[in-house]
Amino acid sequence: MNRVLPVVRLRVPTDEDAVAWHRVFDHPDVMEFQGGRPAGLSVYEELTARQRRHDAERGFCLWTMLDESGQVIGFTGAQPWERDWGPTGEVEIGWRLAREHWGQGYVTAAARMTLERVRTAGVPSVVAMVDARNARSIAVTQRLGMRLADVFTTPQSQREGHCYRLDL
Repeated sequence: MNRVLPVVRLRVPTDEDAVAWHRVFDHPDVMEFQGGRPAGLSVYEELTARQRRHDAERGFCLWTMLDESGQVIGFTGAQPWERDWGPTGEVEIGWRLAREHWGQGYVTAAARMTLERVRTAGVPSVVAMVDARNARSIAVTQRLGMRLADVFTTPQSQREGHCYRLDL
């Protein structure tokens, strides 16, 4: 069944978005696969600043996701995988959404926009690193046409994860 996806807008994160991200991600369900605890405001201040640099240098970043009314509801986008394990040097797409907006198609709509933007920026393929228990994100990768490329164990949490891949 193909449902109509909601209207979503993406923008390069602003200084104010650090505060908004801190607020909308302050929910244990949202952070379940990101360490389980909400991050401090300083984490989002650094993250939004880094994303502005990524956008200026690469033409893509983790963009702030806005609903049809202009309310900040999360982020989606892409950035290089910079850890020393996993798909080092590849471009990872990802998303995080405020709990009250789950199940409405926002992430799928925004992730499709992300794929178009990174394709336009000349990125030949992307990966998505997903906790194996995160059924919602796995479903998004499937809706995007990504394929399971690798199963891994994360070094810190020792949890099973999946690496999905899509050639653009």
